[in-house]
Amino acid sequence: MADLQAVPEDWSSALVVVAHPDDMEYGGAGAIARWTAQGKNIAYLLACRGEAGIDTLEPSVSGPLRVEEQIASCAAVGVSVVEFLDHQDGVIEYGVPLRRDIAAAIRRHRPEFVIVSNFRDTWPGGGWNQADHIAVGRAAVDAVRDAGNRWIFQDLGLEPWNGVRYVAAASSPLATHAVDITDSFDASVASLREHKAYLAALGGDMAEPEPFLRHAAEAVGERFGGVLATSFELLSL
Repeated sequence: MADLQAVPEDWSSALVVVAHPDDMEYGGAGAIARWTAQGKNIAYLLACRGEAGIDTLEPSVSGPLRVEEQIASCAAVGVSVVEFLDHQDGVIEYGVPLRRDIAAAIRRHRPEFVIVSNFRDTWPGGGWNQADHIAVGRAAVDAVRDAGNRWIFQDLGLEPWNGVRYVAAASSPLATHAVDITDSFDASVASLREHKAYLAALGGDMAEPEPFLRHAAEAVGERFGGVLATSFELLSL
């Protein structure tokens, strides 16, 4: 595999768009912590509240709990603006309504950088990706264009935004770039640990934040100078 390039850092504002609570914590949270420490302004937009993510809890209980956990998780990496849409966990559909909601957020936040989770069919290790991740990631990429077209979603009453310079997908099997998270690795672990109820129900290797994230960061680092790192697919639009 080819070595990874450094993600550009000549920007000041970003919007993270993911499907569920915990999505960014299993990939890019170390980069988020690095960037907020640099003074960059980063906000999160989640398509749902993760209400269908814990088998032992009814959605009416799980949803509010996972919202609280995500807000605490974001605080651990220096993010205070966390917004949730009302799409239904587990059956999020790619389409105009989702694109519209994400485009509205892009017009409101006016980011230079949009960060999504992996929307490819598989993960780097070959495992099959989940439908919500694919739908939200692809809708977010399309919403970047939508947000800049004043003749699309005119009813939003928001000025178009063409200022997105970079779009990147965390933990993509087609990764092209990476970020050194050596100094922000502990923050990424702390961020994932805030998903207490989810981790307790999950079990297995993914329920152990430090070793799981360290293994992943070391694997990416093998293609990025031997440091702890997290990877992104930087997209050309």
